[in-house]
Amino acid sequence: MAKIERVELLMVDLKPKVKRVDAIQSFVSQETPIVRITDVDGMTGTGYSYTIGTGGHSVMALLARTLAPALIGREAFEIERIWRDLLFLTHATSVGAITSIALAAIDTALWDLKCRRLGQPLHLMAGGAQPAIPLYTTEGGWLHLESEALVEDALRAKADGFGGCKLKVGRPIHEDVARIFAVRDAVGAGFEIFTDANQAFHVDEAIRRARAYEPLDIGWFEEPLTADDIEGHRRLSDHTSIPIAVGESLYSHLHFREYLERHACSVVQVDAGRVGGITPWLKVAHMAEAFNIAVSPHFLMELHVSLCAAVPNARWVEYIPQLDAITGKGMKIENGRAVPSDEPGLGIAWDFDAIERMTVDGSRSLISA
Repeated sequence: MAKIERVELLMVDLKPKVKRVDAIQSFVSQETPIVRITDVDGMTGTGYSYTIGTGGHSVMALLARTLAPALIGREAFEIERIWRDLLFLTHATSVGAITSIALAAIDTALWDLKCRRLGQPLHLMAGGAQPAIPLYTTEGGWLHLESEALVEDALRAKADGFGGCKLKVGRPIHEDVARIFAVRDAVGAGFEIFTDANQAFHVDEAIRRARAYEPLDIGWFEEPLTADDIEGHRRLSDHTSIPIAVGESLYSHLHFREYLERHACSVVQVDAGRVGGITPWLKVAHMAEAFNIAVSPHFLMELHVSLCAAVPNARWVEYIPQLDAITGKGMKIENGRAVPSDEPGLGIAWDFDAIERMTVDGSRSLISA
């Protein structure tokens, strides 16, 4: 082991390659905090997290003023201990998105550093349960797209060996049904169609829509209600045969415990960038396994491919390219399945020259011993 000597902080702002619109918002920016942690032997680990366009500077301020200085002199391998100490250090602002996103950037950097020092890839260090994970695509299912575009993208994904696609819902119910039907009619049986409401509905509307979607053989109904409405999700689960998926808007592993204990979901979409990093992500995945529930994480495919390969109950990786502008090569795909990298570390081929060019003015900090 070696003590942490230096922490470098910066943020890049990545613009989506395609227009992304769902039931409640349109994405125009992806702020990406990046943390580089270096130990006394000169070994460096790189971690990251993200926002969808707001709050990034608040994350960077929390990192620079509070969290990063607390890392100096700590043993880098004590990842669990550091994660708990930092969570306690920020207990007055936990649980919340800003804190969890900041913790995620540090935690992923520590895991990267540990894997690099030991010369092992993340998917083996974290468990080594699966060689590859099925992919579904979201990138062609946005709410502003018309049925013809949805069908074209779904057929392309099927031809590429993907196992499914996701369609955003939130238009008038007859329009949603027509759009889903058009895709189902085109792809046939055996190709999964997932739906995502992005927390747009109240319970009564979600129950009504779920019943309308049921004849179309939907793989899951994602974020039908606000994330804090656990009782509403339980009621909905009791009223439909469609699996209910939650998790991208939960910022603590303890919130997942409540959902699982109350049988309020049947798919867990824990996001390492939002739940506080790899350390709590693994806690959620193993907790879900104890309830015989699958993990299909939200976003961050470049990181989640390795985490999904690490646990036995991961079912899907979501295909939304995120890091192409700041990486030298993308995630490996074989026969429509995501394959984790065998390179030591997180398995992300960072392009540090590109990161340097794209660093947001005023976001850089350096904390050292």
